[in-house]
Amino acid sequence: MKPTLVILAAGMASRYGSMKQVESFGPAGETIMDYSIFDAMRSGFGKVVFIIRRAFEDDFKKVFAEKLKNRIPIEFVFQEPEIFANGFEGNPERTKPWGTAHAVLCAKEVVNEPFAVINADDFYGYQSFKNAVTFLKVGCTPENYAIIGYDLIKTLSAHGTVNRGVCALNNRRKLISVTERLNISQQGDTIVCDDGQEPKTLPEHTKVSMNFWCFHPSFFEHTEKMFHQFLKAEGKALKSEFFIPIVADQFIREIGKIEVIGTSSKWFGVTYKEDAPFVQESIQVLINHGEYPAGLWQ
Repeated sequence: MKPTLVILAAGMASRYGSMKQVESFGPAGETIMDYSIFDAMRSGFGKVVFIIRRAFEDDFKKVFAEKLKNRIPIEFVFQEPEIFANGFEGNPERTKPWGTAHAVLCAKEVVNEPFAVINADDFYGYQSFKNAVTFLKVGCTPENYAIIGYDLIKTLSAHGTVNRGVCALNNRRKLISVTERLNISQQGDTIVCDDGQEPKTLPEHTKVSMNFWCFHPSFFEHTEKMFHQFLKAEGKALKSEFFIPIVADQFIREIGKIEVIGTSSKWFGVTYKEDAPFVQESIQVLINHGEYPAGLWQ
């Protein structure tokens, strides 16, 4: 059975200032997601699941349903605060969903095979998808998950600081923890982390999470239990969020292991509006090198 790709596209990015998930970056109007789907298909994924808000449904179907028809099966799944909340009544002023782990949980009814999770607005590169498929087909079990780890130097923005999940590894390349580090930037030959934590500088080859995870379907059972515990403990808070690293941390402590799989791919994304021209230029360079056709779906 081929693995499934789950794309997290329910969030609206306030720093970017628009619905970047369906913005065009390729020469034929391709979104970043188009390139992820293209890479997923040629790597061996067999289905794509979009996690979206109900309000985005028409926009997403307009962009993706027709172009992917007869190419790969797709599903649209909604992430809304009430889904899997079992009637929980949170802060009445809250309108945003519960975070990335809740987003993945919303796909429970349509994913029955090993699967990968990515962000909608990140360009991950072909090698990353190829490595993910290899793991999902061979190494993924209820006790063994994985994360694609990127070199920190390959994930920075020239237009401002970034926040990154820094991976701590043991001597067997297994994940110990993911620590959110804030305000990271390159200053000369040094990568500085200006968030009051130690260390203040990070090596350029530090492995970081760009939210590219590989899970067994057992993930849903663990996550649903944890989500109900999260709601009881933090559900009344206006801005509390239930993130994938929260689930991963408990999984490591109580159940199994998470491999950190390296990649030669360079990540790029649109953290800031000013990043958009760089993303377009980077895609064009890859096209010029023959890594992608000028029109993905033509």
